Amino acid sequence: MSEHRRKPPPPQGGGRAAARRGQPGPSSGRRAAPRGATGSPSDSYGSSSYGSDAGSGGEERPYGGRAEARRAAQRSTGNSRRRTADNTGRGPGGPAGPGRGRGRASTAPGKKRLIDYPRANRFGWRRWVPSWRLVSGLCLTFFGSLVALVGVSYAMVGVPSENTAAQSQNNVYYWADGKQMVATGTGVNRQNVNIAQIPKAMQFAVISAENKSFYTDPGVDFKGIARALVNMAQGGETQGGSTITQQFVKNTYLSQDQTLTRKFKEMFISIKVGTKLPKEQILQGYLNTSYFGRGAYGIQAAAQTYYGVDAKDLKPSQCAVLAALLKGATYYDPAGNPDIDPAATQKANYQRSHDRWAWILEEMHKDQHLTDAEYQTAVKKYPMPQGRKAVKGMTGQISYLADTAKKYVLAHSNITETQFDQGGFQIYTTFDKDKVNALSAAVQKVQKARLDPKNREKDKYVQFGAASVVPNDGAIVALYGGAGYENNHFTNNADTSGVPVGSTWKPFVLAAAMQYGTYKTSPEGVSPLSKYNGNDHLKVLNEDGTAVLNKDGSTFFQNNESNYRWGYITLRKAMEQSINTPFVQLGWDVGMSHVRDVASRSGILDSSFATLNPSFALGTSTPSAIRMADAYATFAASGKHADPYSVTEVKQDGTDLQGFSKPKVTSAMPEDIANNVTDTLENVIQNGTGTNAKALGRTAAGKTGTTDSNKSAWFVGYTQQLATSVAMFRENPKDAELLSMNGTAGVASIHGGDIPTSVWTEYMQSALKGKNDPGFPDAIKIGKIADEAGAPSPTPTVNITPSETPTETPSATPSETATSPSPTVTETCQFAWNCPTDGGGTGGSTSGTSSSPSATETTGDTTRGNANGGGNFFGGATG
Repeated sequence: MSEHRRKPPPPQGGGRAAARRGQPGPSSGRRAAPRGATGSPSDSYGSSSYGSDAGSGGEERPYGGRAEARRAAQRSTGNSRRRTADNTGRGPGGPAGPGRGRGRASTAPGKKRLIDYPRANRFGWRRWVPSWRLVSGLCLTFFGSLVALVGVSYAMVGVPSENTAAQSQNNVYYWADGKQMVATGTGVNRQNVNIAQIPKAMQFAVISAENKSFYTDPGVDFKGIARALVNMAQGGETQGGSTITQQFVKNTYLSQDQTLTRKFKEMFISIKVGTKLPKEQILQGYLNTSYFGRGAYGIQAAAQTYYGVDAKDLKPSQCAVLAALLKGATYYDPAGNPDIDPAATQKANYQRSHDRWAWILEEMHKDQHLTDAEYQTAVKKYPMPQGRKAVKGMTGQISYLADTAKKYVLAHSNITETQFDQGGFQIYTTFDKDKVNALSAAVQKVQKARLDPKNREKDKYVQFGAASVVPNDGAIVALYGGAGYENNHFTNNADTSGVPVGSTWKPFVLAAAMQYGTYKTSPEGVSPLSKYNGNDHLKVLNEDGTAVLNKDGSTFFQNNESNYRWGYITLRKAMEQSINTPFVQLGWDVGMSHVRDVASRSGILDSSFATLNPSFALGTSTPSAIRMADAYATFAASGKHADPYSVTEVKQDGTDLQGFSKPKVTSAMPEDIANNVTDTLENVIQNGTGTNAKALGRTAAGKTGTTDSNKSAWFVGYTQQLATSVAMFRENPKDAELLSMNGTAGVASIHGGDIPTSVWTEYMQSALKGKNDPGFPDAIKIGKIADEAGAPSPTPTVNITPSETPTETPSATPSETATSPSPTVTETCQFAWNCPTDGGGTGGSTSGTSSSPSATETTGDTTRGNANGGGNFFGGATG
């Protein structure tokens, strides 16, 4: 054998780098022998556990020692199972014997993996990098599967029909005893018409406003769908299709869920509809299935509902108004939003409708769908739609009950209004038929006895709202919403906004004082026997003794209704006679934010709170009658509160829906505080402005309320079994602005202790007939007597428990105004500085006037639904 054949071959496992270092590399799972070895299998390394080694060289051990050899052997083990080495090289270990030559690797037959990942013949990070063959194969598989899925989906979906969508059912409402209250008509108000019966002006109005490319597009806005899918996948706001075809497809789906699954279905159907149906048929289906508000589905029902004509007789100007409604009927119906407060939203809705009407006509003109002459005629005058009409069966209080229950369902479920109106729901309510009838009868009886709108101008436009709630539960058992839809009164006065509550707010001020204390007593609460100055026209002082200022920098003064000099009187007495000045200063000392917090925990919605100025203590906020009854129910339940609810169960086609369990009862305030408020309000009925309620003949507590300029009057009262609120106000039917009730019912002014208390008493006598009189829990003495700064310290000791009734003055008259108080005033005259020095009547009104309009009791606009309030008890949207 030639000499050059005995030179060692390049290492097979270590590569060129190992060869340069003189390191042997593993070959076929073997370790190279030291230089000078014979290559015999019996050599020292050849018989070791590291495997049989071949090769020759010197006597030097390989670089890295045994550890390196072990790792090399482990790396080569996996490869040796699938490959055999066919090497030619120097040394007796190779099949060609020792010598120098080229090496060649051959692949032995073995089991191959379908997907070579992780890669078998790679090491380190290269093992985890997929090959280009794998990547391309997966991409082709994915896109092929996607194409197949789209094809199958396209083949499986059907073309919708507006006739199928019209097959809707009734919604049935039930009383609390399970008996049927009303079924909302015979299905959905829809009557399909042929495209030939729809005026060209109506067709082009929706095309110009909704989808200008309707006659040229494929029926799907792919960019819009992609944008909507990405937005929904990222958890953003849901979006719908933008083309008329997509809207038609969505309208004909009974499921309006904004989900990815439904979105894909909508896309496939829209594509098929765009290729299978003529454009005229798609437009016909869209106009027959669209919701125009007021329960009207389709253009024929809309034409009858809004203009009292058939669709074929619509004029271009009317078509533009109806097309505007498709953007959102609750915001573009010029009659107002029925789900919030039609009267309060009427002005804003009219403006929106008018603006979009004008824009649609202009777009029709630009798109050459109206000639110059037609455009000038159409745009000349806005065609005001006719007013709402009562649906069959939705008369009297039934309309307001169903309205309240519907809003509760929508606010506590994922059901859309469109789904709800398509029917098939059974709604079980909390409304007690007997109590509803009793409340309505009480309002009508007092109205008939006291009001004469035919002969007294000031008796016109007087309205009532009332609600009755079960304490410690929240169930709304009765409400009075107004004269009924059949009398064109579509606002639910029991769940309305914009009517300030006046002095019925003062119990929240007292509760906050007992819980949080003032800056002088905190953290200890204030006793209701603390004395504050009850005189008229007083400065309200800051903690440092400086006067509170108006916005213009002038000093703020708080007034009572009269200038009677009460002197320093207890908070209990101030509540009894409904005197303003003590509670404004008390609220300022406690912090109006604390007053707001107590009211909020008691059930008043944040949206109804007024600005936290001094007059906040006098009831400038505007919660609904439902929310006021619920908040006073918190006092009746010794501080326990439950949100008001009107629905106990909802079924769809007989299957129970989730989300309608009873609201949880929470602790709104400590029990002792609530019981002390109740004790104080019992005294209001026994000796104060609410003495009309004594006719109930059982233990009760309550508070009267009257607002600035006599624009509203309230009475809210309760027993342990029932809490009821009654509101009375006058409203301009044109703009929903509150009007003064001075002169109403033939008296100088209406107070909460007058007509509202009479309605409350009449109703409660009937509602509680046959019920026991459990009374109220005893009030435990609470808080620290902390007189207002400036009050003289008394020398005699006067021991009065909270349940005792101070006899400072005789009871005020039911009108909250006692014109001739007796000079014999026990508690007030125990000290010389407290004796009245003149007559002149009490400060019994809740009216809080001031030297500045910004500081009056009713601040800002007195229009219903003003910035101060939103008394809807659901939220948002809506409970």
